[in-house]
Amino acid sequence: MGYKVVVCGATGNVGREMLNILAERQFPVDEIVALASRKSLGTEVSFGDKTLKTKDLEQFDFTGWDIAFFAIGSDATKIYAPKAAKAGCVVIDNSSLYRYDPDVPLVVPEVNPEAVDGYSKKNIIANPNCSTAQMVVALKPLHDRARIKRVVVSTYQSVSGTGKEAIDELWDQTKGMYVPGQEKEPKVYPKQIAFNVIPHIDVFMEDGSTKEEWKMVAETKKIVDPSIKVTATCVRVPVFVGHSEAVNIEFEDFLDEDEARDILRTAPGILVVDKREPGGYVTPVECVGDFATFVSRIRQDATIENGLNMWIVSDNLRKGAALNAVQIAETLGTRVLKKG
Repeated sequence: MGYKVVVCGATGNVGREMLNILAERQFPVDEIVALASRKSLGTEVSFGDKTLKTKDLEQFDFTGWDIAFFAIGSDATKIYAPKAAKAGCVVIDNSSLYRYDPDVPLVVPEVNPEAVDGYSKKNIIANPNCSTAQMVVALKPLHDRARIKRVVVSTYQSVSGTGKEAIDELWDQTKGMYVPGQEKEPKVYPKQIAFNVIPHIDVFMEDGSTKEEWKMVAETKKIVDPSIKVTATCVRVPVFVGHSEAVNIEFEDFLDEDEARDILRTAPGILVVDKREPGGYVTPVECVGDFATFVSRIRQDATIENGLNMWIVSDNLRKGAALNAVQIAETLGTRVLKKG
């Protein structure tokens, strides 16, 4: 016996990836429906070897459905997620709307699977920000061993984190560099993204940080440990898919780089690729389509007493969004719903 599953936002990058991953991981589905806005009504999407036609989210009745994956942004989620939850359907939301709600668990299954048990307060579980998700998978096993005091992270985030329009903008601007008369002015981003980097993701806050940077701080504290200090600089780079992060960690206790490497090799969801030679590390191009979070460039930081540096790479549409959501559903099924 399986679940009755709803995918909201099925025509978007993350929604399509959710459908792919549900099929790839053979999630126990008895019935599935793809929902979208009216402008995308009837669009065909793939689920394994099946083709689904999208139905109207606005008119959908969630009564009798078990799990709803939401990938429709905060504004629409604010309208439809409470309706689904009230109808008895557990919502797994990819937007930022509920991440900081104390009554809604924020879950990365490799890190805090037990938090899923708190879903019943609102019948909603939040999926973390893409940049946070891949980082905490690597932080947690090291934190368990040596207690993390402080994290300094610089991100190199792909344009797919913004959406299809951003992917198109990078592609069009890149072509425009080589074809006279095809130059494209930026519309999605405040500056040209092709052959450039933009140290600005989401809106600016009063202290000079951006909302994306604030998210990494707040979510790491909620998922791993509120005592961890985090400072982030988030940068958009001209990469289609795959987020990268340079992470500096200060521990309470000394942790040797070799031990850290061994810990990460046995940690769930992580693949260590760390050879000290040209090409002995993972880049965004190589992580696309993979479930794993890759860790490379593990090394001691001699400038502080108990410090390590590392390089973390992951497919942001997978672990940063769709995969983590499906893993939450799997964890929910194992711990709570127990079907399939």
